[in-house]
Amino acid sequence: MAFDGIVIAGLVSELQKELTGGRITKIAQTEADKLQLTIKNSFHAADGKMIRRQNRLVISVNPSLPLIYLTQENETAPLQAPTFCMVLRKHLNHCKLQNITQIGLERVIRFDLEHLNEMGDFCQKRLYIELMGKHSNIIFCDESDEIIDSIRHVSLLVSSVREVLPGRKYFIPNTQEKLDPLTISKEVFWDKVFSKPLPPDKALYRTLTGFSAVMANELLYRSALSEQTTVSELSEMEKLHLYRNFCEFMEEIRNKKFSPTIVYAQDEPVEFAGVTLTCYQDSDGYRVESAESISQMLFDYYHTKELLGRIRQKSADLRRITQTALERSQKKYDLQEKQLKDTGKRETYKVYGELLTTYGYELKGGEKSLTCENYYTNTEITIPLDETKTAVENAKRYFEKYAKLKRTYEALTGQIEETKMEIEHLQSISNALDIARYEEDLSDIRRELTDAGYIRRHLPQNRHTSRKTPKSRPLHYISSDGFHMYVGKNNFQNDELTFKTASGNDWWFHAKQTAGSHVIVKAEGKELPDTTFEEAARLAAYYSKARNQQKAEIDYVQKKHIKKPNGSKPGFVVYYTNYSMTIPTDITGIREAAE
Repeated sequence: MAFDGIVIAGLVSELQKELTGGRITKIAQTEADKLQLTIKNSFHAADGKMIRRQNRLVISVNPSLPLIYLTQENETAPLQAPTFCMVLRKHLNHCKLQNITQIGLERVIRFDLEHLNEMGDFCQKRLYIELMGKHSNIIFCDESDEIIDSIRHVSLLVSSVREVLPGRKYFIPNTQEKLDPLTISKEVFWDKVFSKPLPPDKALYRTLTGFSAVMANELLYRSALSEQTTVSELSEMEKLHLYRNFCEFMEEIRNKKFSPTIVYAQDEPVEFAGVTLTCYQDSDGYRVESAESISQMLFDYYHTKELLGRIRQKSADLRRITQTALERSQKKYDLQEKQLKDTGKRETYKVYGELLTTYGYELKGGEKSLTCENYYTNTEITIPLDETKTAVENAKRYFEKYAKLKRTYEALTGQIEETKMEIEHLQSISNALDIARYEEDLSDIRRELTDAGYIRRHLPQNRHTSRKTPKSRPLHYISSDGFHMYVGKNNFQNDELTFKTASGNDWWFHAKQTAGSHVIVKAEGKELPDTTFEEAARLAAYYSKARNQQKAEIDYVQKKHIKKPNGSKPGFVVYYTNYSMTIPTDITGIREAAE
């Protein structure tokens, strides 16, 4: 992710439109390093009517996650406000937000504020928001930039570069000697960027303020230059082409032409930017989605990250249980296969016994082998013998070996089939864990593992209390042709979709010979267009264990041809007539229905 100067430039542009002229009506310090400002503002609509709007501005200077964004959600504040919060309330309660600016392309935002002092005179104050990783801070200053207070005090014992303490002068330390990309001239750009013995991307973000590695890579992609090439290897024409693309890029920033973008790898957000990341659009395994605003982009990115992190944490035990059971079943399957292979000698022992019964009269006793004709194949065969036993006893010994291996073979055949079904069941649970989105999805999976005996069932202490858990719902998509498509997130949902939601003429899709979700398309008595078939197949491929492959083979058939054997595990079905297609596993462009 790149919370760089360009993202902040886009954010400042949005904040200027939404907040400038508004009044701060509430100040809350919800955490040690987090503020929430409630700001009310009024706008004149096109028809002349006055529109009143309330926004909440969240400012976090957490060293691991510095962040600022607009939201409508309210956070709970502590009963006793911290000192910094009390200072802000004293000076800024009902103050007017005159202007919001960014210092160059630095990761610093300045709020210019106007309020009345104790004498009733107008006074100016400034609030600096520094979003610089572990150096992030919120610093409150007067009109001459003298620090009144800060959310995090920094003494010379902590930093030799700058003190952040009441009474000190505020300034932005220029420790990296980077240049402002908004004002840099062609000569300076040529001299500073192209003189570094580095790859072009590193030369860019190590020279220019607010320029992240992601933005450098994007600029190189737009310039059709290889990231591995060093600056010294660039031709004059390539340098000129890079500089021209840089100028066009910065012109977009000056004109506030921002395109908030989130990049997803499968369902997980991996990158965001204030401009369209064209470098990911042609990359396999990634999809690029636009956001309505920078604030919405930041909220969606971090909210999804937090949700996925919480789901992974809560599903860790279920994954461990599933993986342990799967490894145990696979070891058991390998052992059973080896034992089954060993029973392949049973027919040979049966033939030995029969031939000894037929030709045993030729033996006089004490022989170590018998060579005779195998009347099944009309070839000569040599039978090993126990020299201490008679022909009858040797024949009996071979018949006993045959009978034992036959019993083993018959038992193993059934056991191997059961073990194979157990492995398939556990793989389907593993797939369900991979696509789980919410805690209720995990509840269904836990219940399935409990029903299958992998988790010990615990009776509640008070049997009269029943705790209701939210019901997990399948994923719902709408095809380009308007048909409703449903995807089961676990085996219980798969069964419900296939045998309760779907009617006879609806279409059923599933990845061939691998664990995956059941996908149902409601036909509503109509003939499905080819586009809908392909989109449903892509969903079946994506929500399966084949999702990391470029393409997957998908079986599809009308629901009336799907059967569920008696006593089979959840999600298990059989079908004998079906169609198949090979389809990409990418689901970019398939619209998910609003919940």
